[in-house]
Amino acid sequence: MASSTGEKGLIVSFGEMLIDFVPTVSGVSLSESPGFLKAPGGAPANVAIAVSRLGGRAAFVGKLGDDDFGHMLAGILRKNGVVDQGINFDKEARTALAFVTLRSDGEREFMFYRNPSADMLLRPDELNLELIRSAKVFHYGSISLITEPCRSAHMKAMEVAKEAGALLSYDPNLREPLWPSHEEARTQIMSIWDKADIIKVSDVELEFLTEKQTIDDETAMSLWHPNLKLLLVTLGEKGCRYYTKNFHGSVETFHVDAVDTTGAGDSFVGALLKQIVDDQSVLEEEEGLRKVLRFANACGAITTTKKGAIPALPSNSEALSFLKDKKKRQTYLKFKKICCAAPSC
Repeated sequence: MASSTGEKGLIVSFGEMLIDFVPTVSGVSLSESPGFLKAPGGAPANVAIAVSRLGGRAAFVGKLGDDDFGHMLAGILRKNGVVDQGINFDKEARTALAFVTLRSDGEREFMFYRNPSADMLLRPDELNLELIRSAKVFHYGSISLITEPCRSAHMKAMEVAKEAGALLSYDPNLREPLWPSHEEARTQIMSIWDKADIIKVSDVELEFLTEKQTIDDETAMSLWHPNLKLLLVTLGEKGCRYYTKNFHGSVETFHVDAVDTTGAGDSFVGALLKQIVDDQSVLEEEEGLRKVLRFANACGAITTTKKGAIPALPSNSEALSFLKDKKKRQTYLKFKKICCAAPSC
């Protein structure tokens, strides 16, 4: 529940924000695409906006280029109600860009332009420590671990948030092309693994980190650590699996006509964090957690129905309407099945 003053708990998201260039046509290579749509993105920023769109309080901590793209992105954060007091601007480096290839099934591949980009140059002394200490949840990924000085800034921010009592949320958000090698990626991603209270990985990331080709409970639990409160494995159109100290299970997703899966995982995480920031007791109560994850699955599914990450993130009313419509359809199909099974059918 909210604080005694009635103020909702703050979710601080740390890391990168960039411009995604999404092709206007799916199923072609970058060179074959006739054009691109400019879409703001970056997993930590996506999560912050997802939280805010759903009615939560969110802040973003990171660094942008002191250029048109950087100021555009900062403006988008403000427009979406995200606290911007943790943003820094770099006068030398540019804002990061990513060109996204969309396959015919909506899945994507990335080509990044960061040599270096501003987000990589965030220093520990540039952090707004007061903002970070005010977080009830501190969320981050792994891209900020790739190079210095951003890695040191990441470690400092995480340490300060933990000391202040924040719940630490980690989504590795693996982007293999950005790492010098697979071995380095695994080493650095796992280097902070035991610090997190909540960890979300995709099925692809589970395979990458465990170096196993099986997606099952045994493989997932090999990533468990003693201080973890919740481990989540997202499975795309198959929903998600959840693991806690006392119970585990799965929650089905919602089937939609996917256009672009960019940002779906971030939408899922944002919905999850917004639901638990003021009531962490759901992490210990399975029925409540399943309800939270169903809502998160709905948000993730909605996000795949539009191109680009941030433009596709749903509002709370959109998510609730989606769930209501799905429930109506399920009731109708169940009723129809019962009627058709009757002798008079």
